[in-house]
Amino acid sequence: DVQLVESGGGSVQAGGSLKLSCAASESTGNYCMAWFRQAPGKERLGVAVVYFGGRGTDYASSVKGRSTISQDTVKNILYLEIDSLKPEDTATYYCAADRCHVFNWWVVRTYNNWGQGTQVTVS
Repeated sequence: DVQLVESGGGSVQAGGSLKLSCAASESTGNYCMAWFRQAPGKERLGVAVVYFGGRGTDYASSVKGRSTISQDTVKNILYLEIDSLKPEDTATYYCAADRCHVFNWWVVRTYNNWGQGTQVTVS
């Protein structure tokens, strides 16, 4: 199984930007690589995905147009940059890796490999 470690979370003022990183123990190009987030008391939701081999990306409507998912397949790092942060972006952000399809990338049970999460607080 691939090991995943997120970093880059923190406290940010509304309107600011943040770039999260997820270091993988093997090439991120081998999997669908996704970001999820979970606010306290709420379900974990898909935020963005880059498909196997870098064959495209998708975003949740909540972040579309103000976020960018990318990966460095040499360094084995997945990134998520979110601009124009809002208080409702406050959550623990997780990266995930597994096989996926365009019709299930946002589904939690699609993924068997998860990081420990990094907290983002927007005030």
